[in-house]
Amino acid sequence: MPRDHRPAKSIRVLLAEDQGMMRGALALLLGMEADIDVVAQVGTGDAIVGAALESRPDVALLDIALPGISGLDAAALLREETPDCRVLILTTFGRPGYLRRAMEAGAAGFLVKDGPVEELARAIRRVLTGETVIDPALAAAALGAGPNPLTARECDVLKASADGATVADIASKLHLSESTVRNYLSSAIGRTATRNRMEALREARHQGWL
Repeated sequence: MPRDHRPAKSIRVLLAEDQGMMRGALALLLGMEADIDVVAQVGTGDAIVGAALESRPDVALLDIALPGISGLDAAALLREETPDCRVLILTTFGRPGYLRRAMEAGAAGFLVKDGPVEELARAIRRVLTGETVIDPALAAAALGAGPNPLTARECDVLKASADGATVADIASKLHLSESTVRNYLSSAIGRTATRNRMEALREARHQGWL
């Protein structure tokens, strides 16, 4: 719809998506809605807060897996820096663990990417009115899923163990002793019912705990 046919007060949307083609397509489709205006587009998590402070969106539409900080971490930062901005998570990772973390971070909605753009546009309008919008199938799955069994420190140690990091590397990065790191890794392996730290890391990521 031509710009001059838009209502005087359009919904201002920030879009964070690392895949350029997907980001462009979403911006184009949402921009065709008469009452939605995509005012900022970013491809990394680190750029979200700065773009939000500059463009002052009403709704931030965030992917989870982004270069730099994740969309979930960015959601928590937006809650502090731009409290009037509502956050809607849009991702391919429809996992109960991610949903729980999104709600804890202050997100107002959580949708998976396989839905029609009309549904996404409705969700944007709904979260702006104060509603919480969650993919129904994911909401049902989350009710049957248990909480994250890992402590915050166990999550930190598992994340730091990626890419072949040694115990010494993890200890240095997190300012812990090597024996403490080993204890956290052992505990995380036990809590995830896996055989080693790489399996524990994979399972935690699969469940959406990290």
